[in-house]
Amino acid sequence: MTDFTRRQGLKLGLAALIGAPALLASARTAQAATHQVAIKGFKFSPAALNVAVGDTVVFTNQDGAPHTATALDGSFDTGRLNRGQSGSVTVTTAGEIDYRCNFHATMKGRITAG
Repeated sequence: MTDFTRRQGLKLGLAALIGAPALLASARTAQAATHQVAIKGFKFSPAALNVAVGDTVVFTNQDGAPHTATALDGSFDTGRLNRGQSGSVTVTTAGEIDYRCNFHATMKGRITAG
């Protein structure tokens, strides 16, 4: 291998290493997903949801009564959602987040982020 060829390879290798963090950040952003949770029949559907950190969960009220999706740990609250309204939250940490409706305490759900 000539010095010229080695230098070209070194330059290409360095360029790849320098661009890698930006490429990884871009890949993480592209992987973020949106998940739908329907509020219908005084239930969250699905009641249990597995997501990745960075994903968004959209809660849509399909009932005639107002509802909320409120995390028990205080990490999110959609606020009052009337029929046809949606609220979204982005999951920022790994773990389990239990939530409920502030108006109807028997309505419960769980988001597991990993």
